[in-house]
Amino acid sequence: MSDVQFVVAGAAGRMGRALVRAISETPGCALAGALESKRHPDLGQDAGVLAGLKPLGITIEDDPAPLIAGAQAILDFTTPKVSVALAELAAKAGIVDVIGTTGFSDDDEAKIRAAAGGAVIFKSGNMSLGVAVLSALVKQAAKALPGFDIEIVEMHHNRKVDAPSGTALLLGEAAAAGREISLGEHSVRGRDGRTGPRPAGAIGFASLRGGTVVGEHQVIFAGPGERVVLSHTAEDRSIFARGAIAAALWGQGKKPGLYAIADVLGLAN
Repeated sequence: MSDVQFVVAGAAGRMGRALVRAISETPGCALAGALESKRHPDLGQDAGVLAGLKPLGITIEDDPAPLIAGAQAILDFTTPKVSVALAELAAKAGIVDVIGTTGFSDDDEAKIRAAAGGAVIFKSGNMSLGVAVLSALVKQAAKALPGFDIEIVEMHHNRKVDAPSGTALLLGEAAAAGREISLGEHSVRGRDGRTGPRPAGAIGFASLRGGTVVGEHQVIFAGPGERVVLSHTAEDRSIFARGAIAAALWGQGKKPGLYAIADVLGLAN
């Protein structure tokens, strides 16, 4: 069986380089293309060398169409605007699209759902297999502890541009699903000043930024006289890369649709 051919979007960035390394280390996988934005300073550079590997003979390019046409999967941790455009191209080509980008608008989400009519699209605020398990546990705990307050605390490096993190929102959605409520109607963020008593049923978020933290998340269930804390710590970006590759491999031959990492682990319901 021939190797699954991957295209990495944002290949010169920190996550992109981690994806290139992970592909090179995963049996049955090969790098077919590497993408960056127009006028990026690393255009024309060898993607392997940028990732700290030996030359792979795959240079960084800025035109996604021909690369996607010759691949079976694209791994995309870029920006919402780029991810929407790549999802539409993936749908036309009928390849698997794994999206780890966060910060989408409602309009962006609708466009990605539309693209999933023609492609297998994995979209998650966190591609870690451990976070997928954590999300399932959060849903169960929220259902089992209906009288407990829920607070989600996350910390990331000082270059992260969106808050709360995509992972925090993913965990918030899991908690809301466990309570059978809408996160949008019960989310509380950025408390400041005289906020008054905590609203019953609220799901609170707190975002911390600093240093080089890859990602830390805690979901706190606070009840009368006791607390339950479920947490996950990301120590290296390779965990997201491995999860993304696992999703892309699992998606080969599947019907078009919008999937999550939970589907790969058999945790979706």
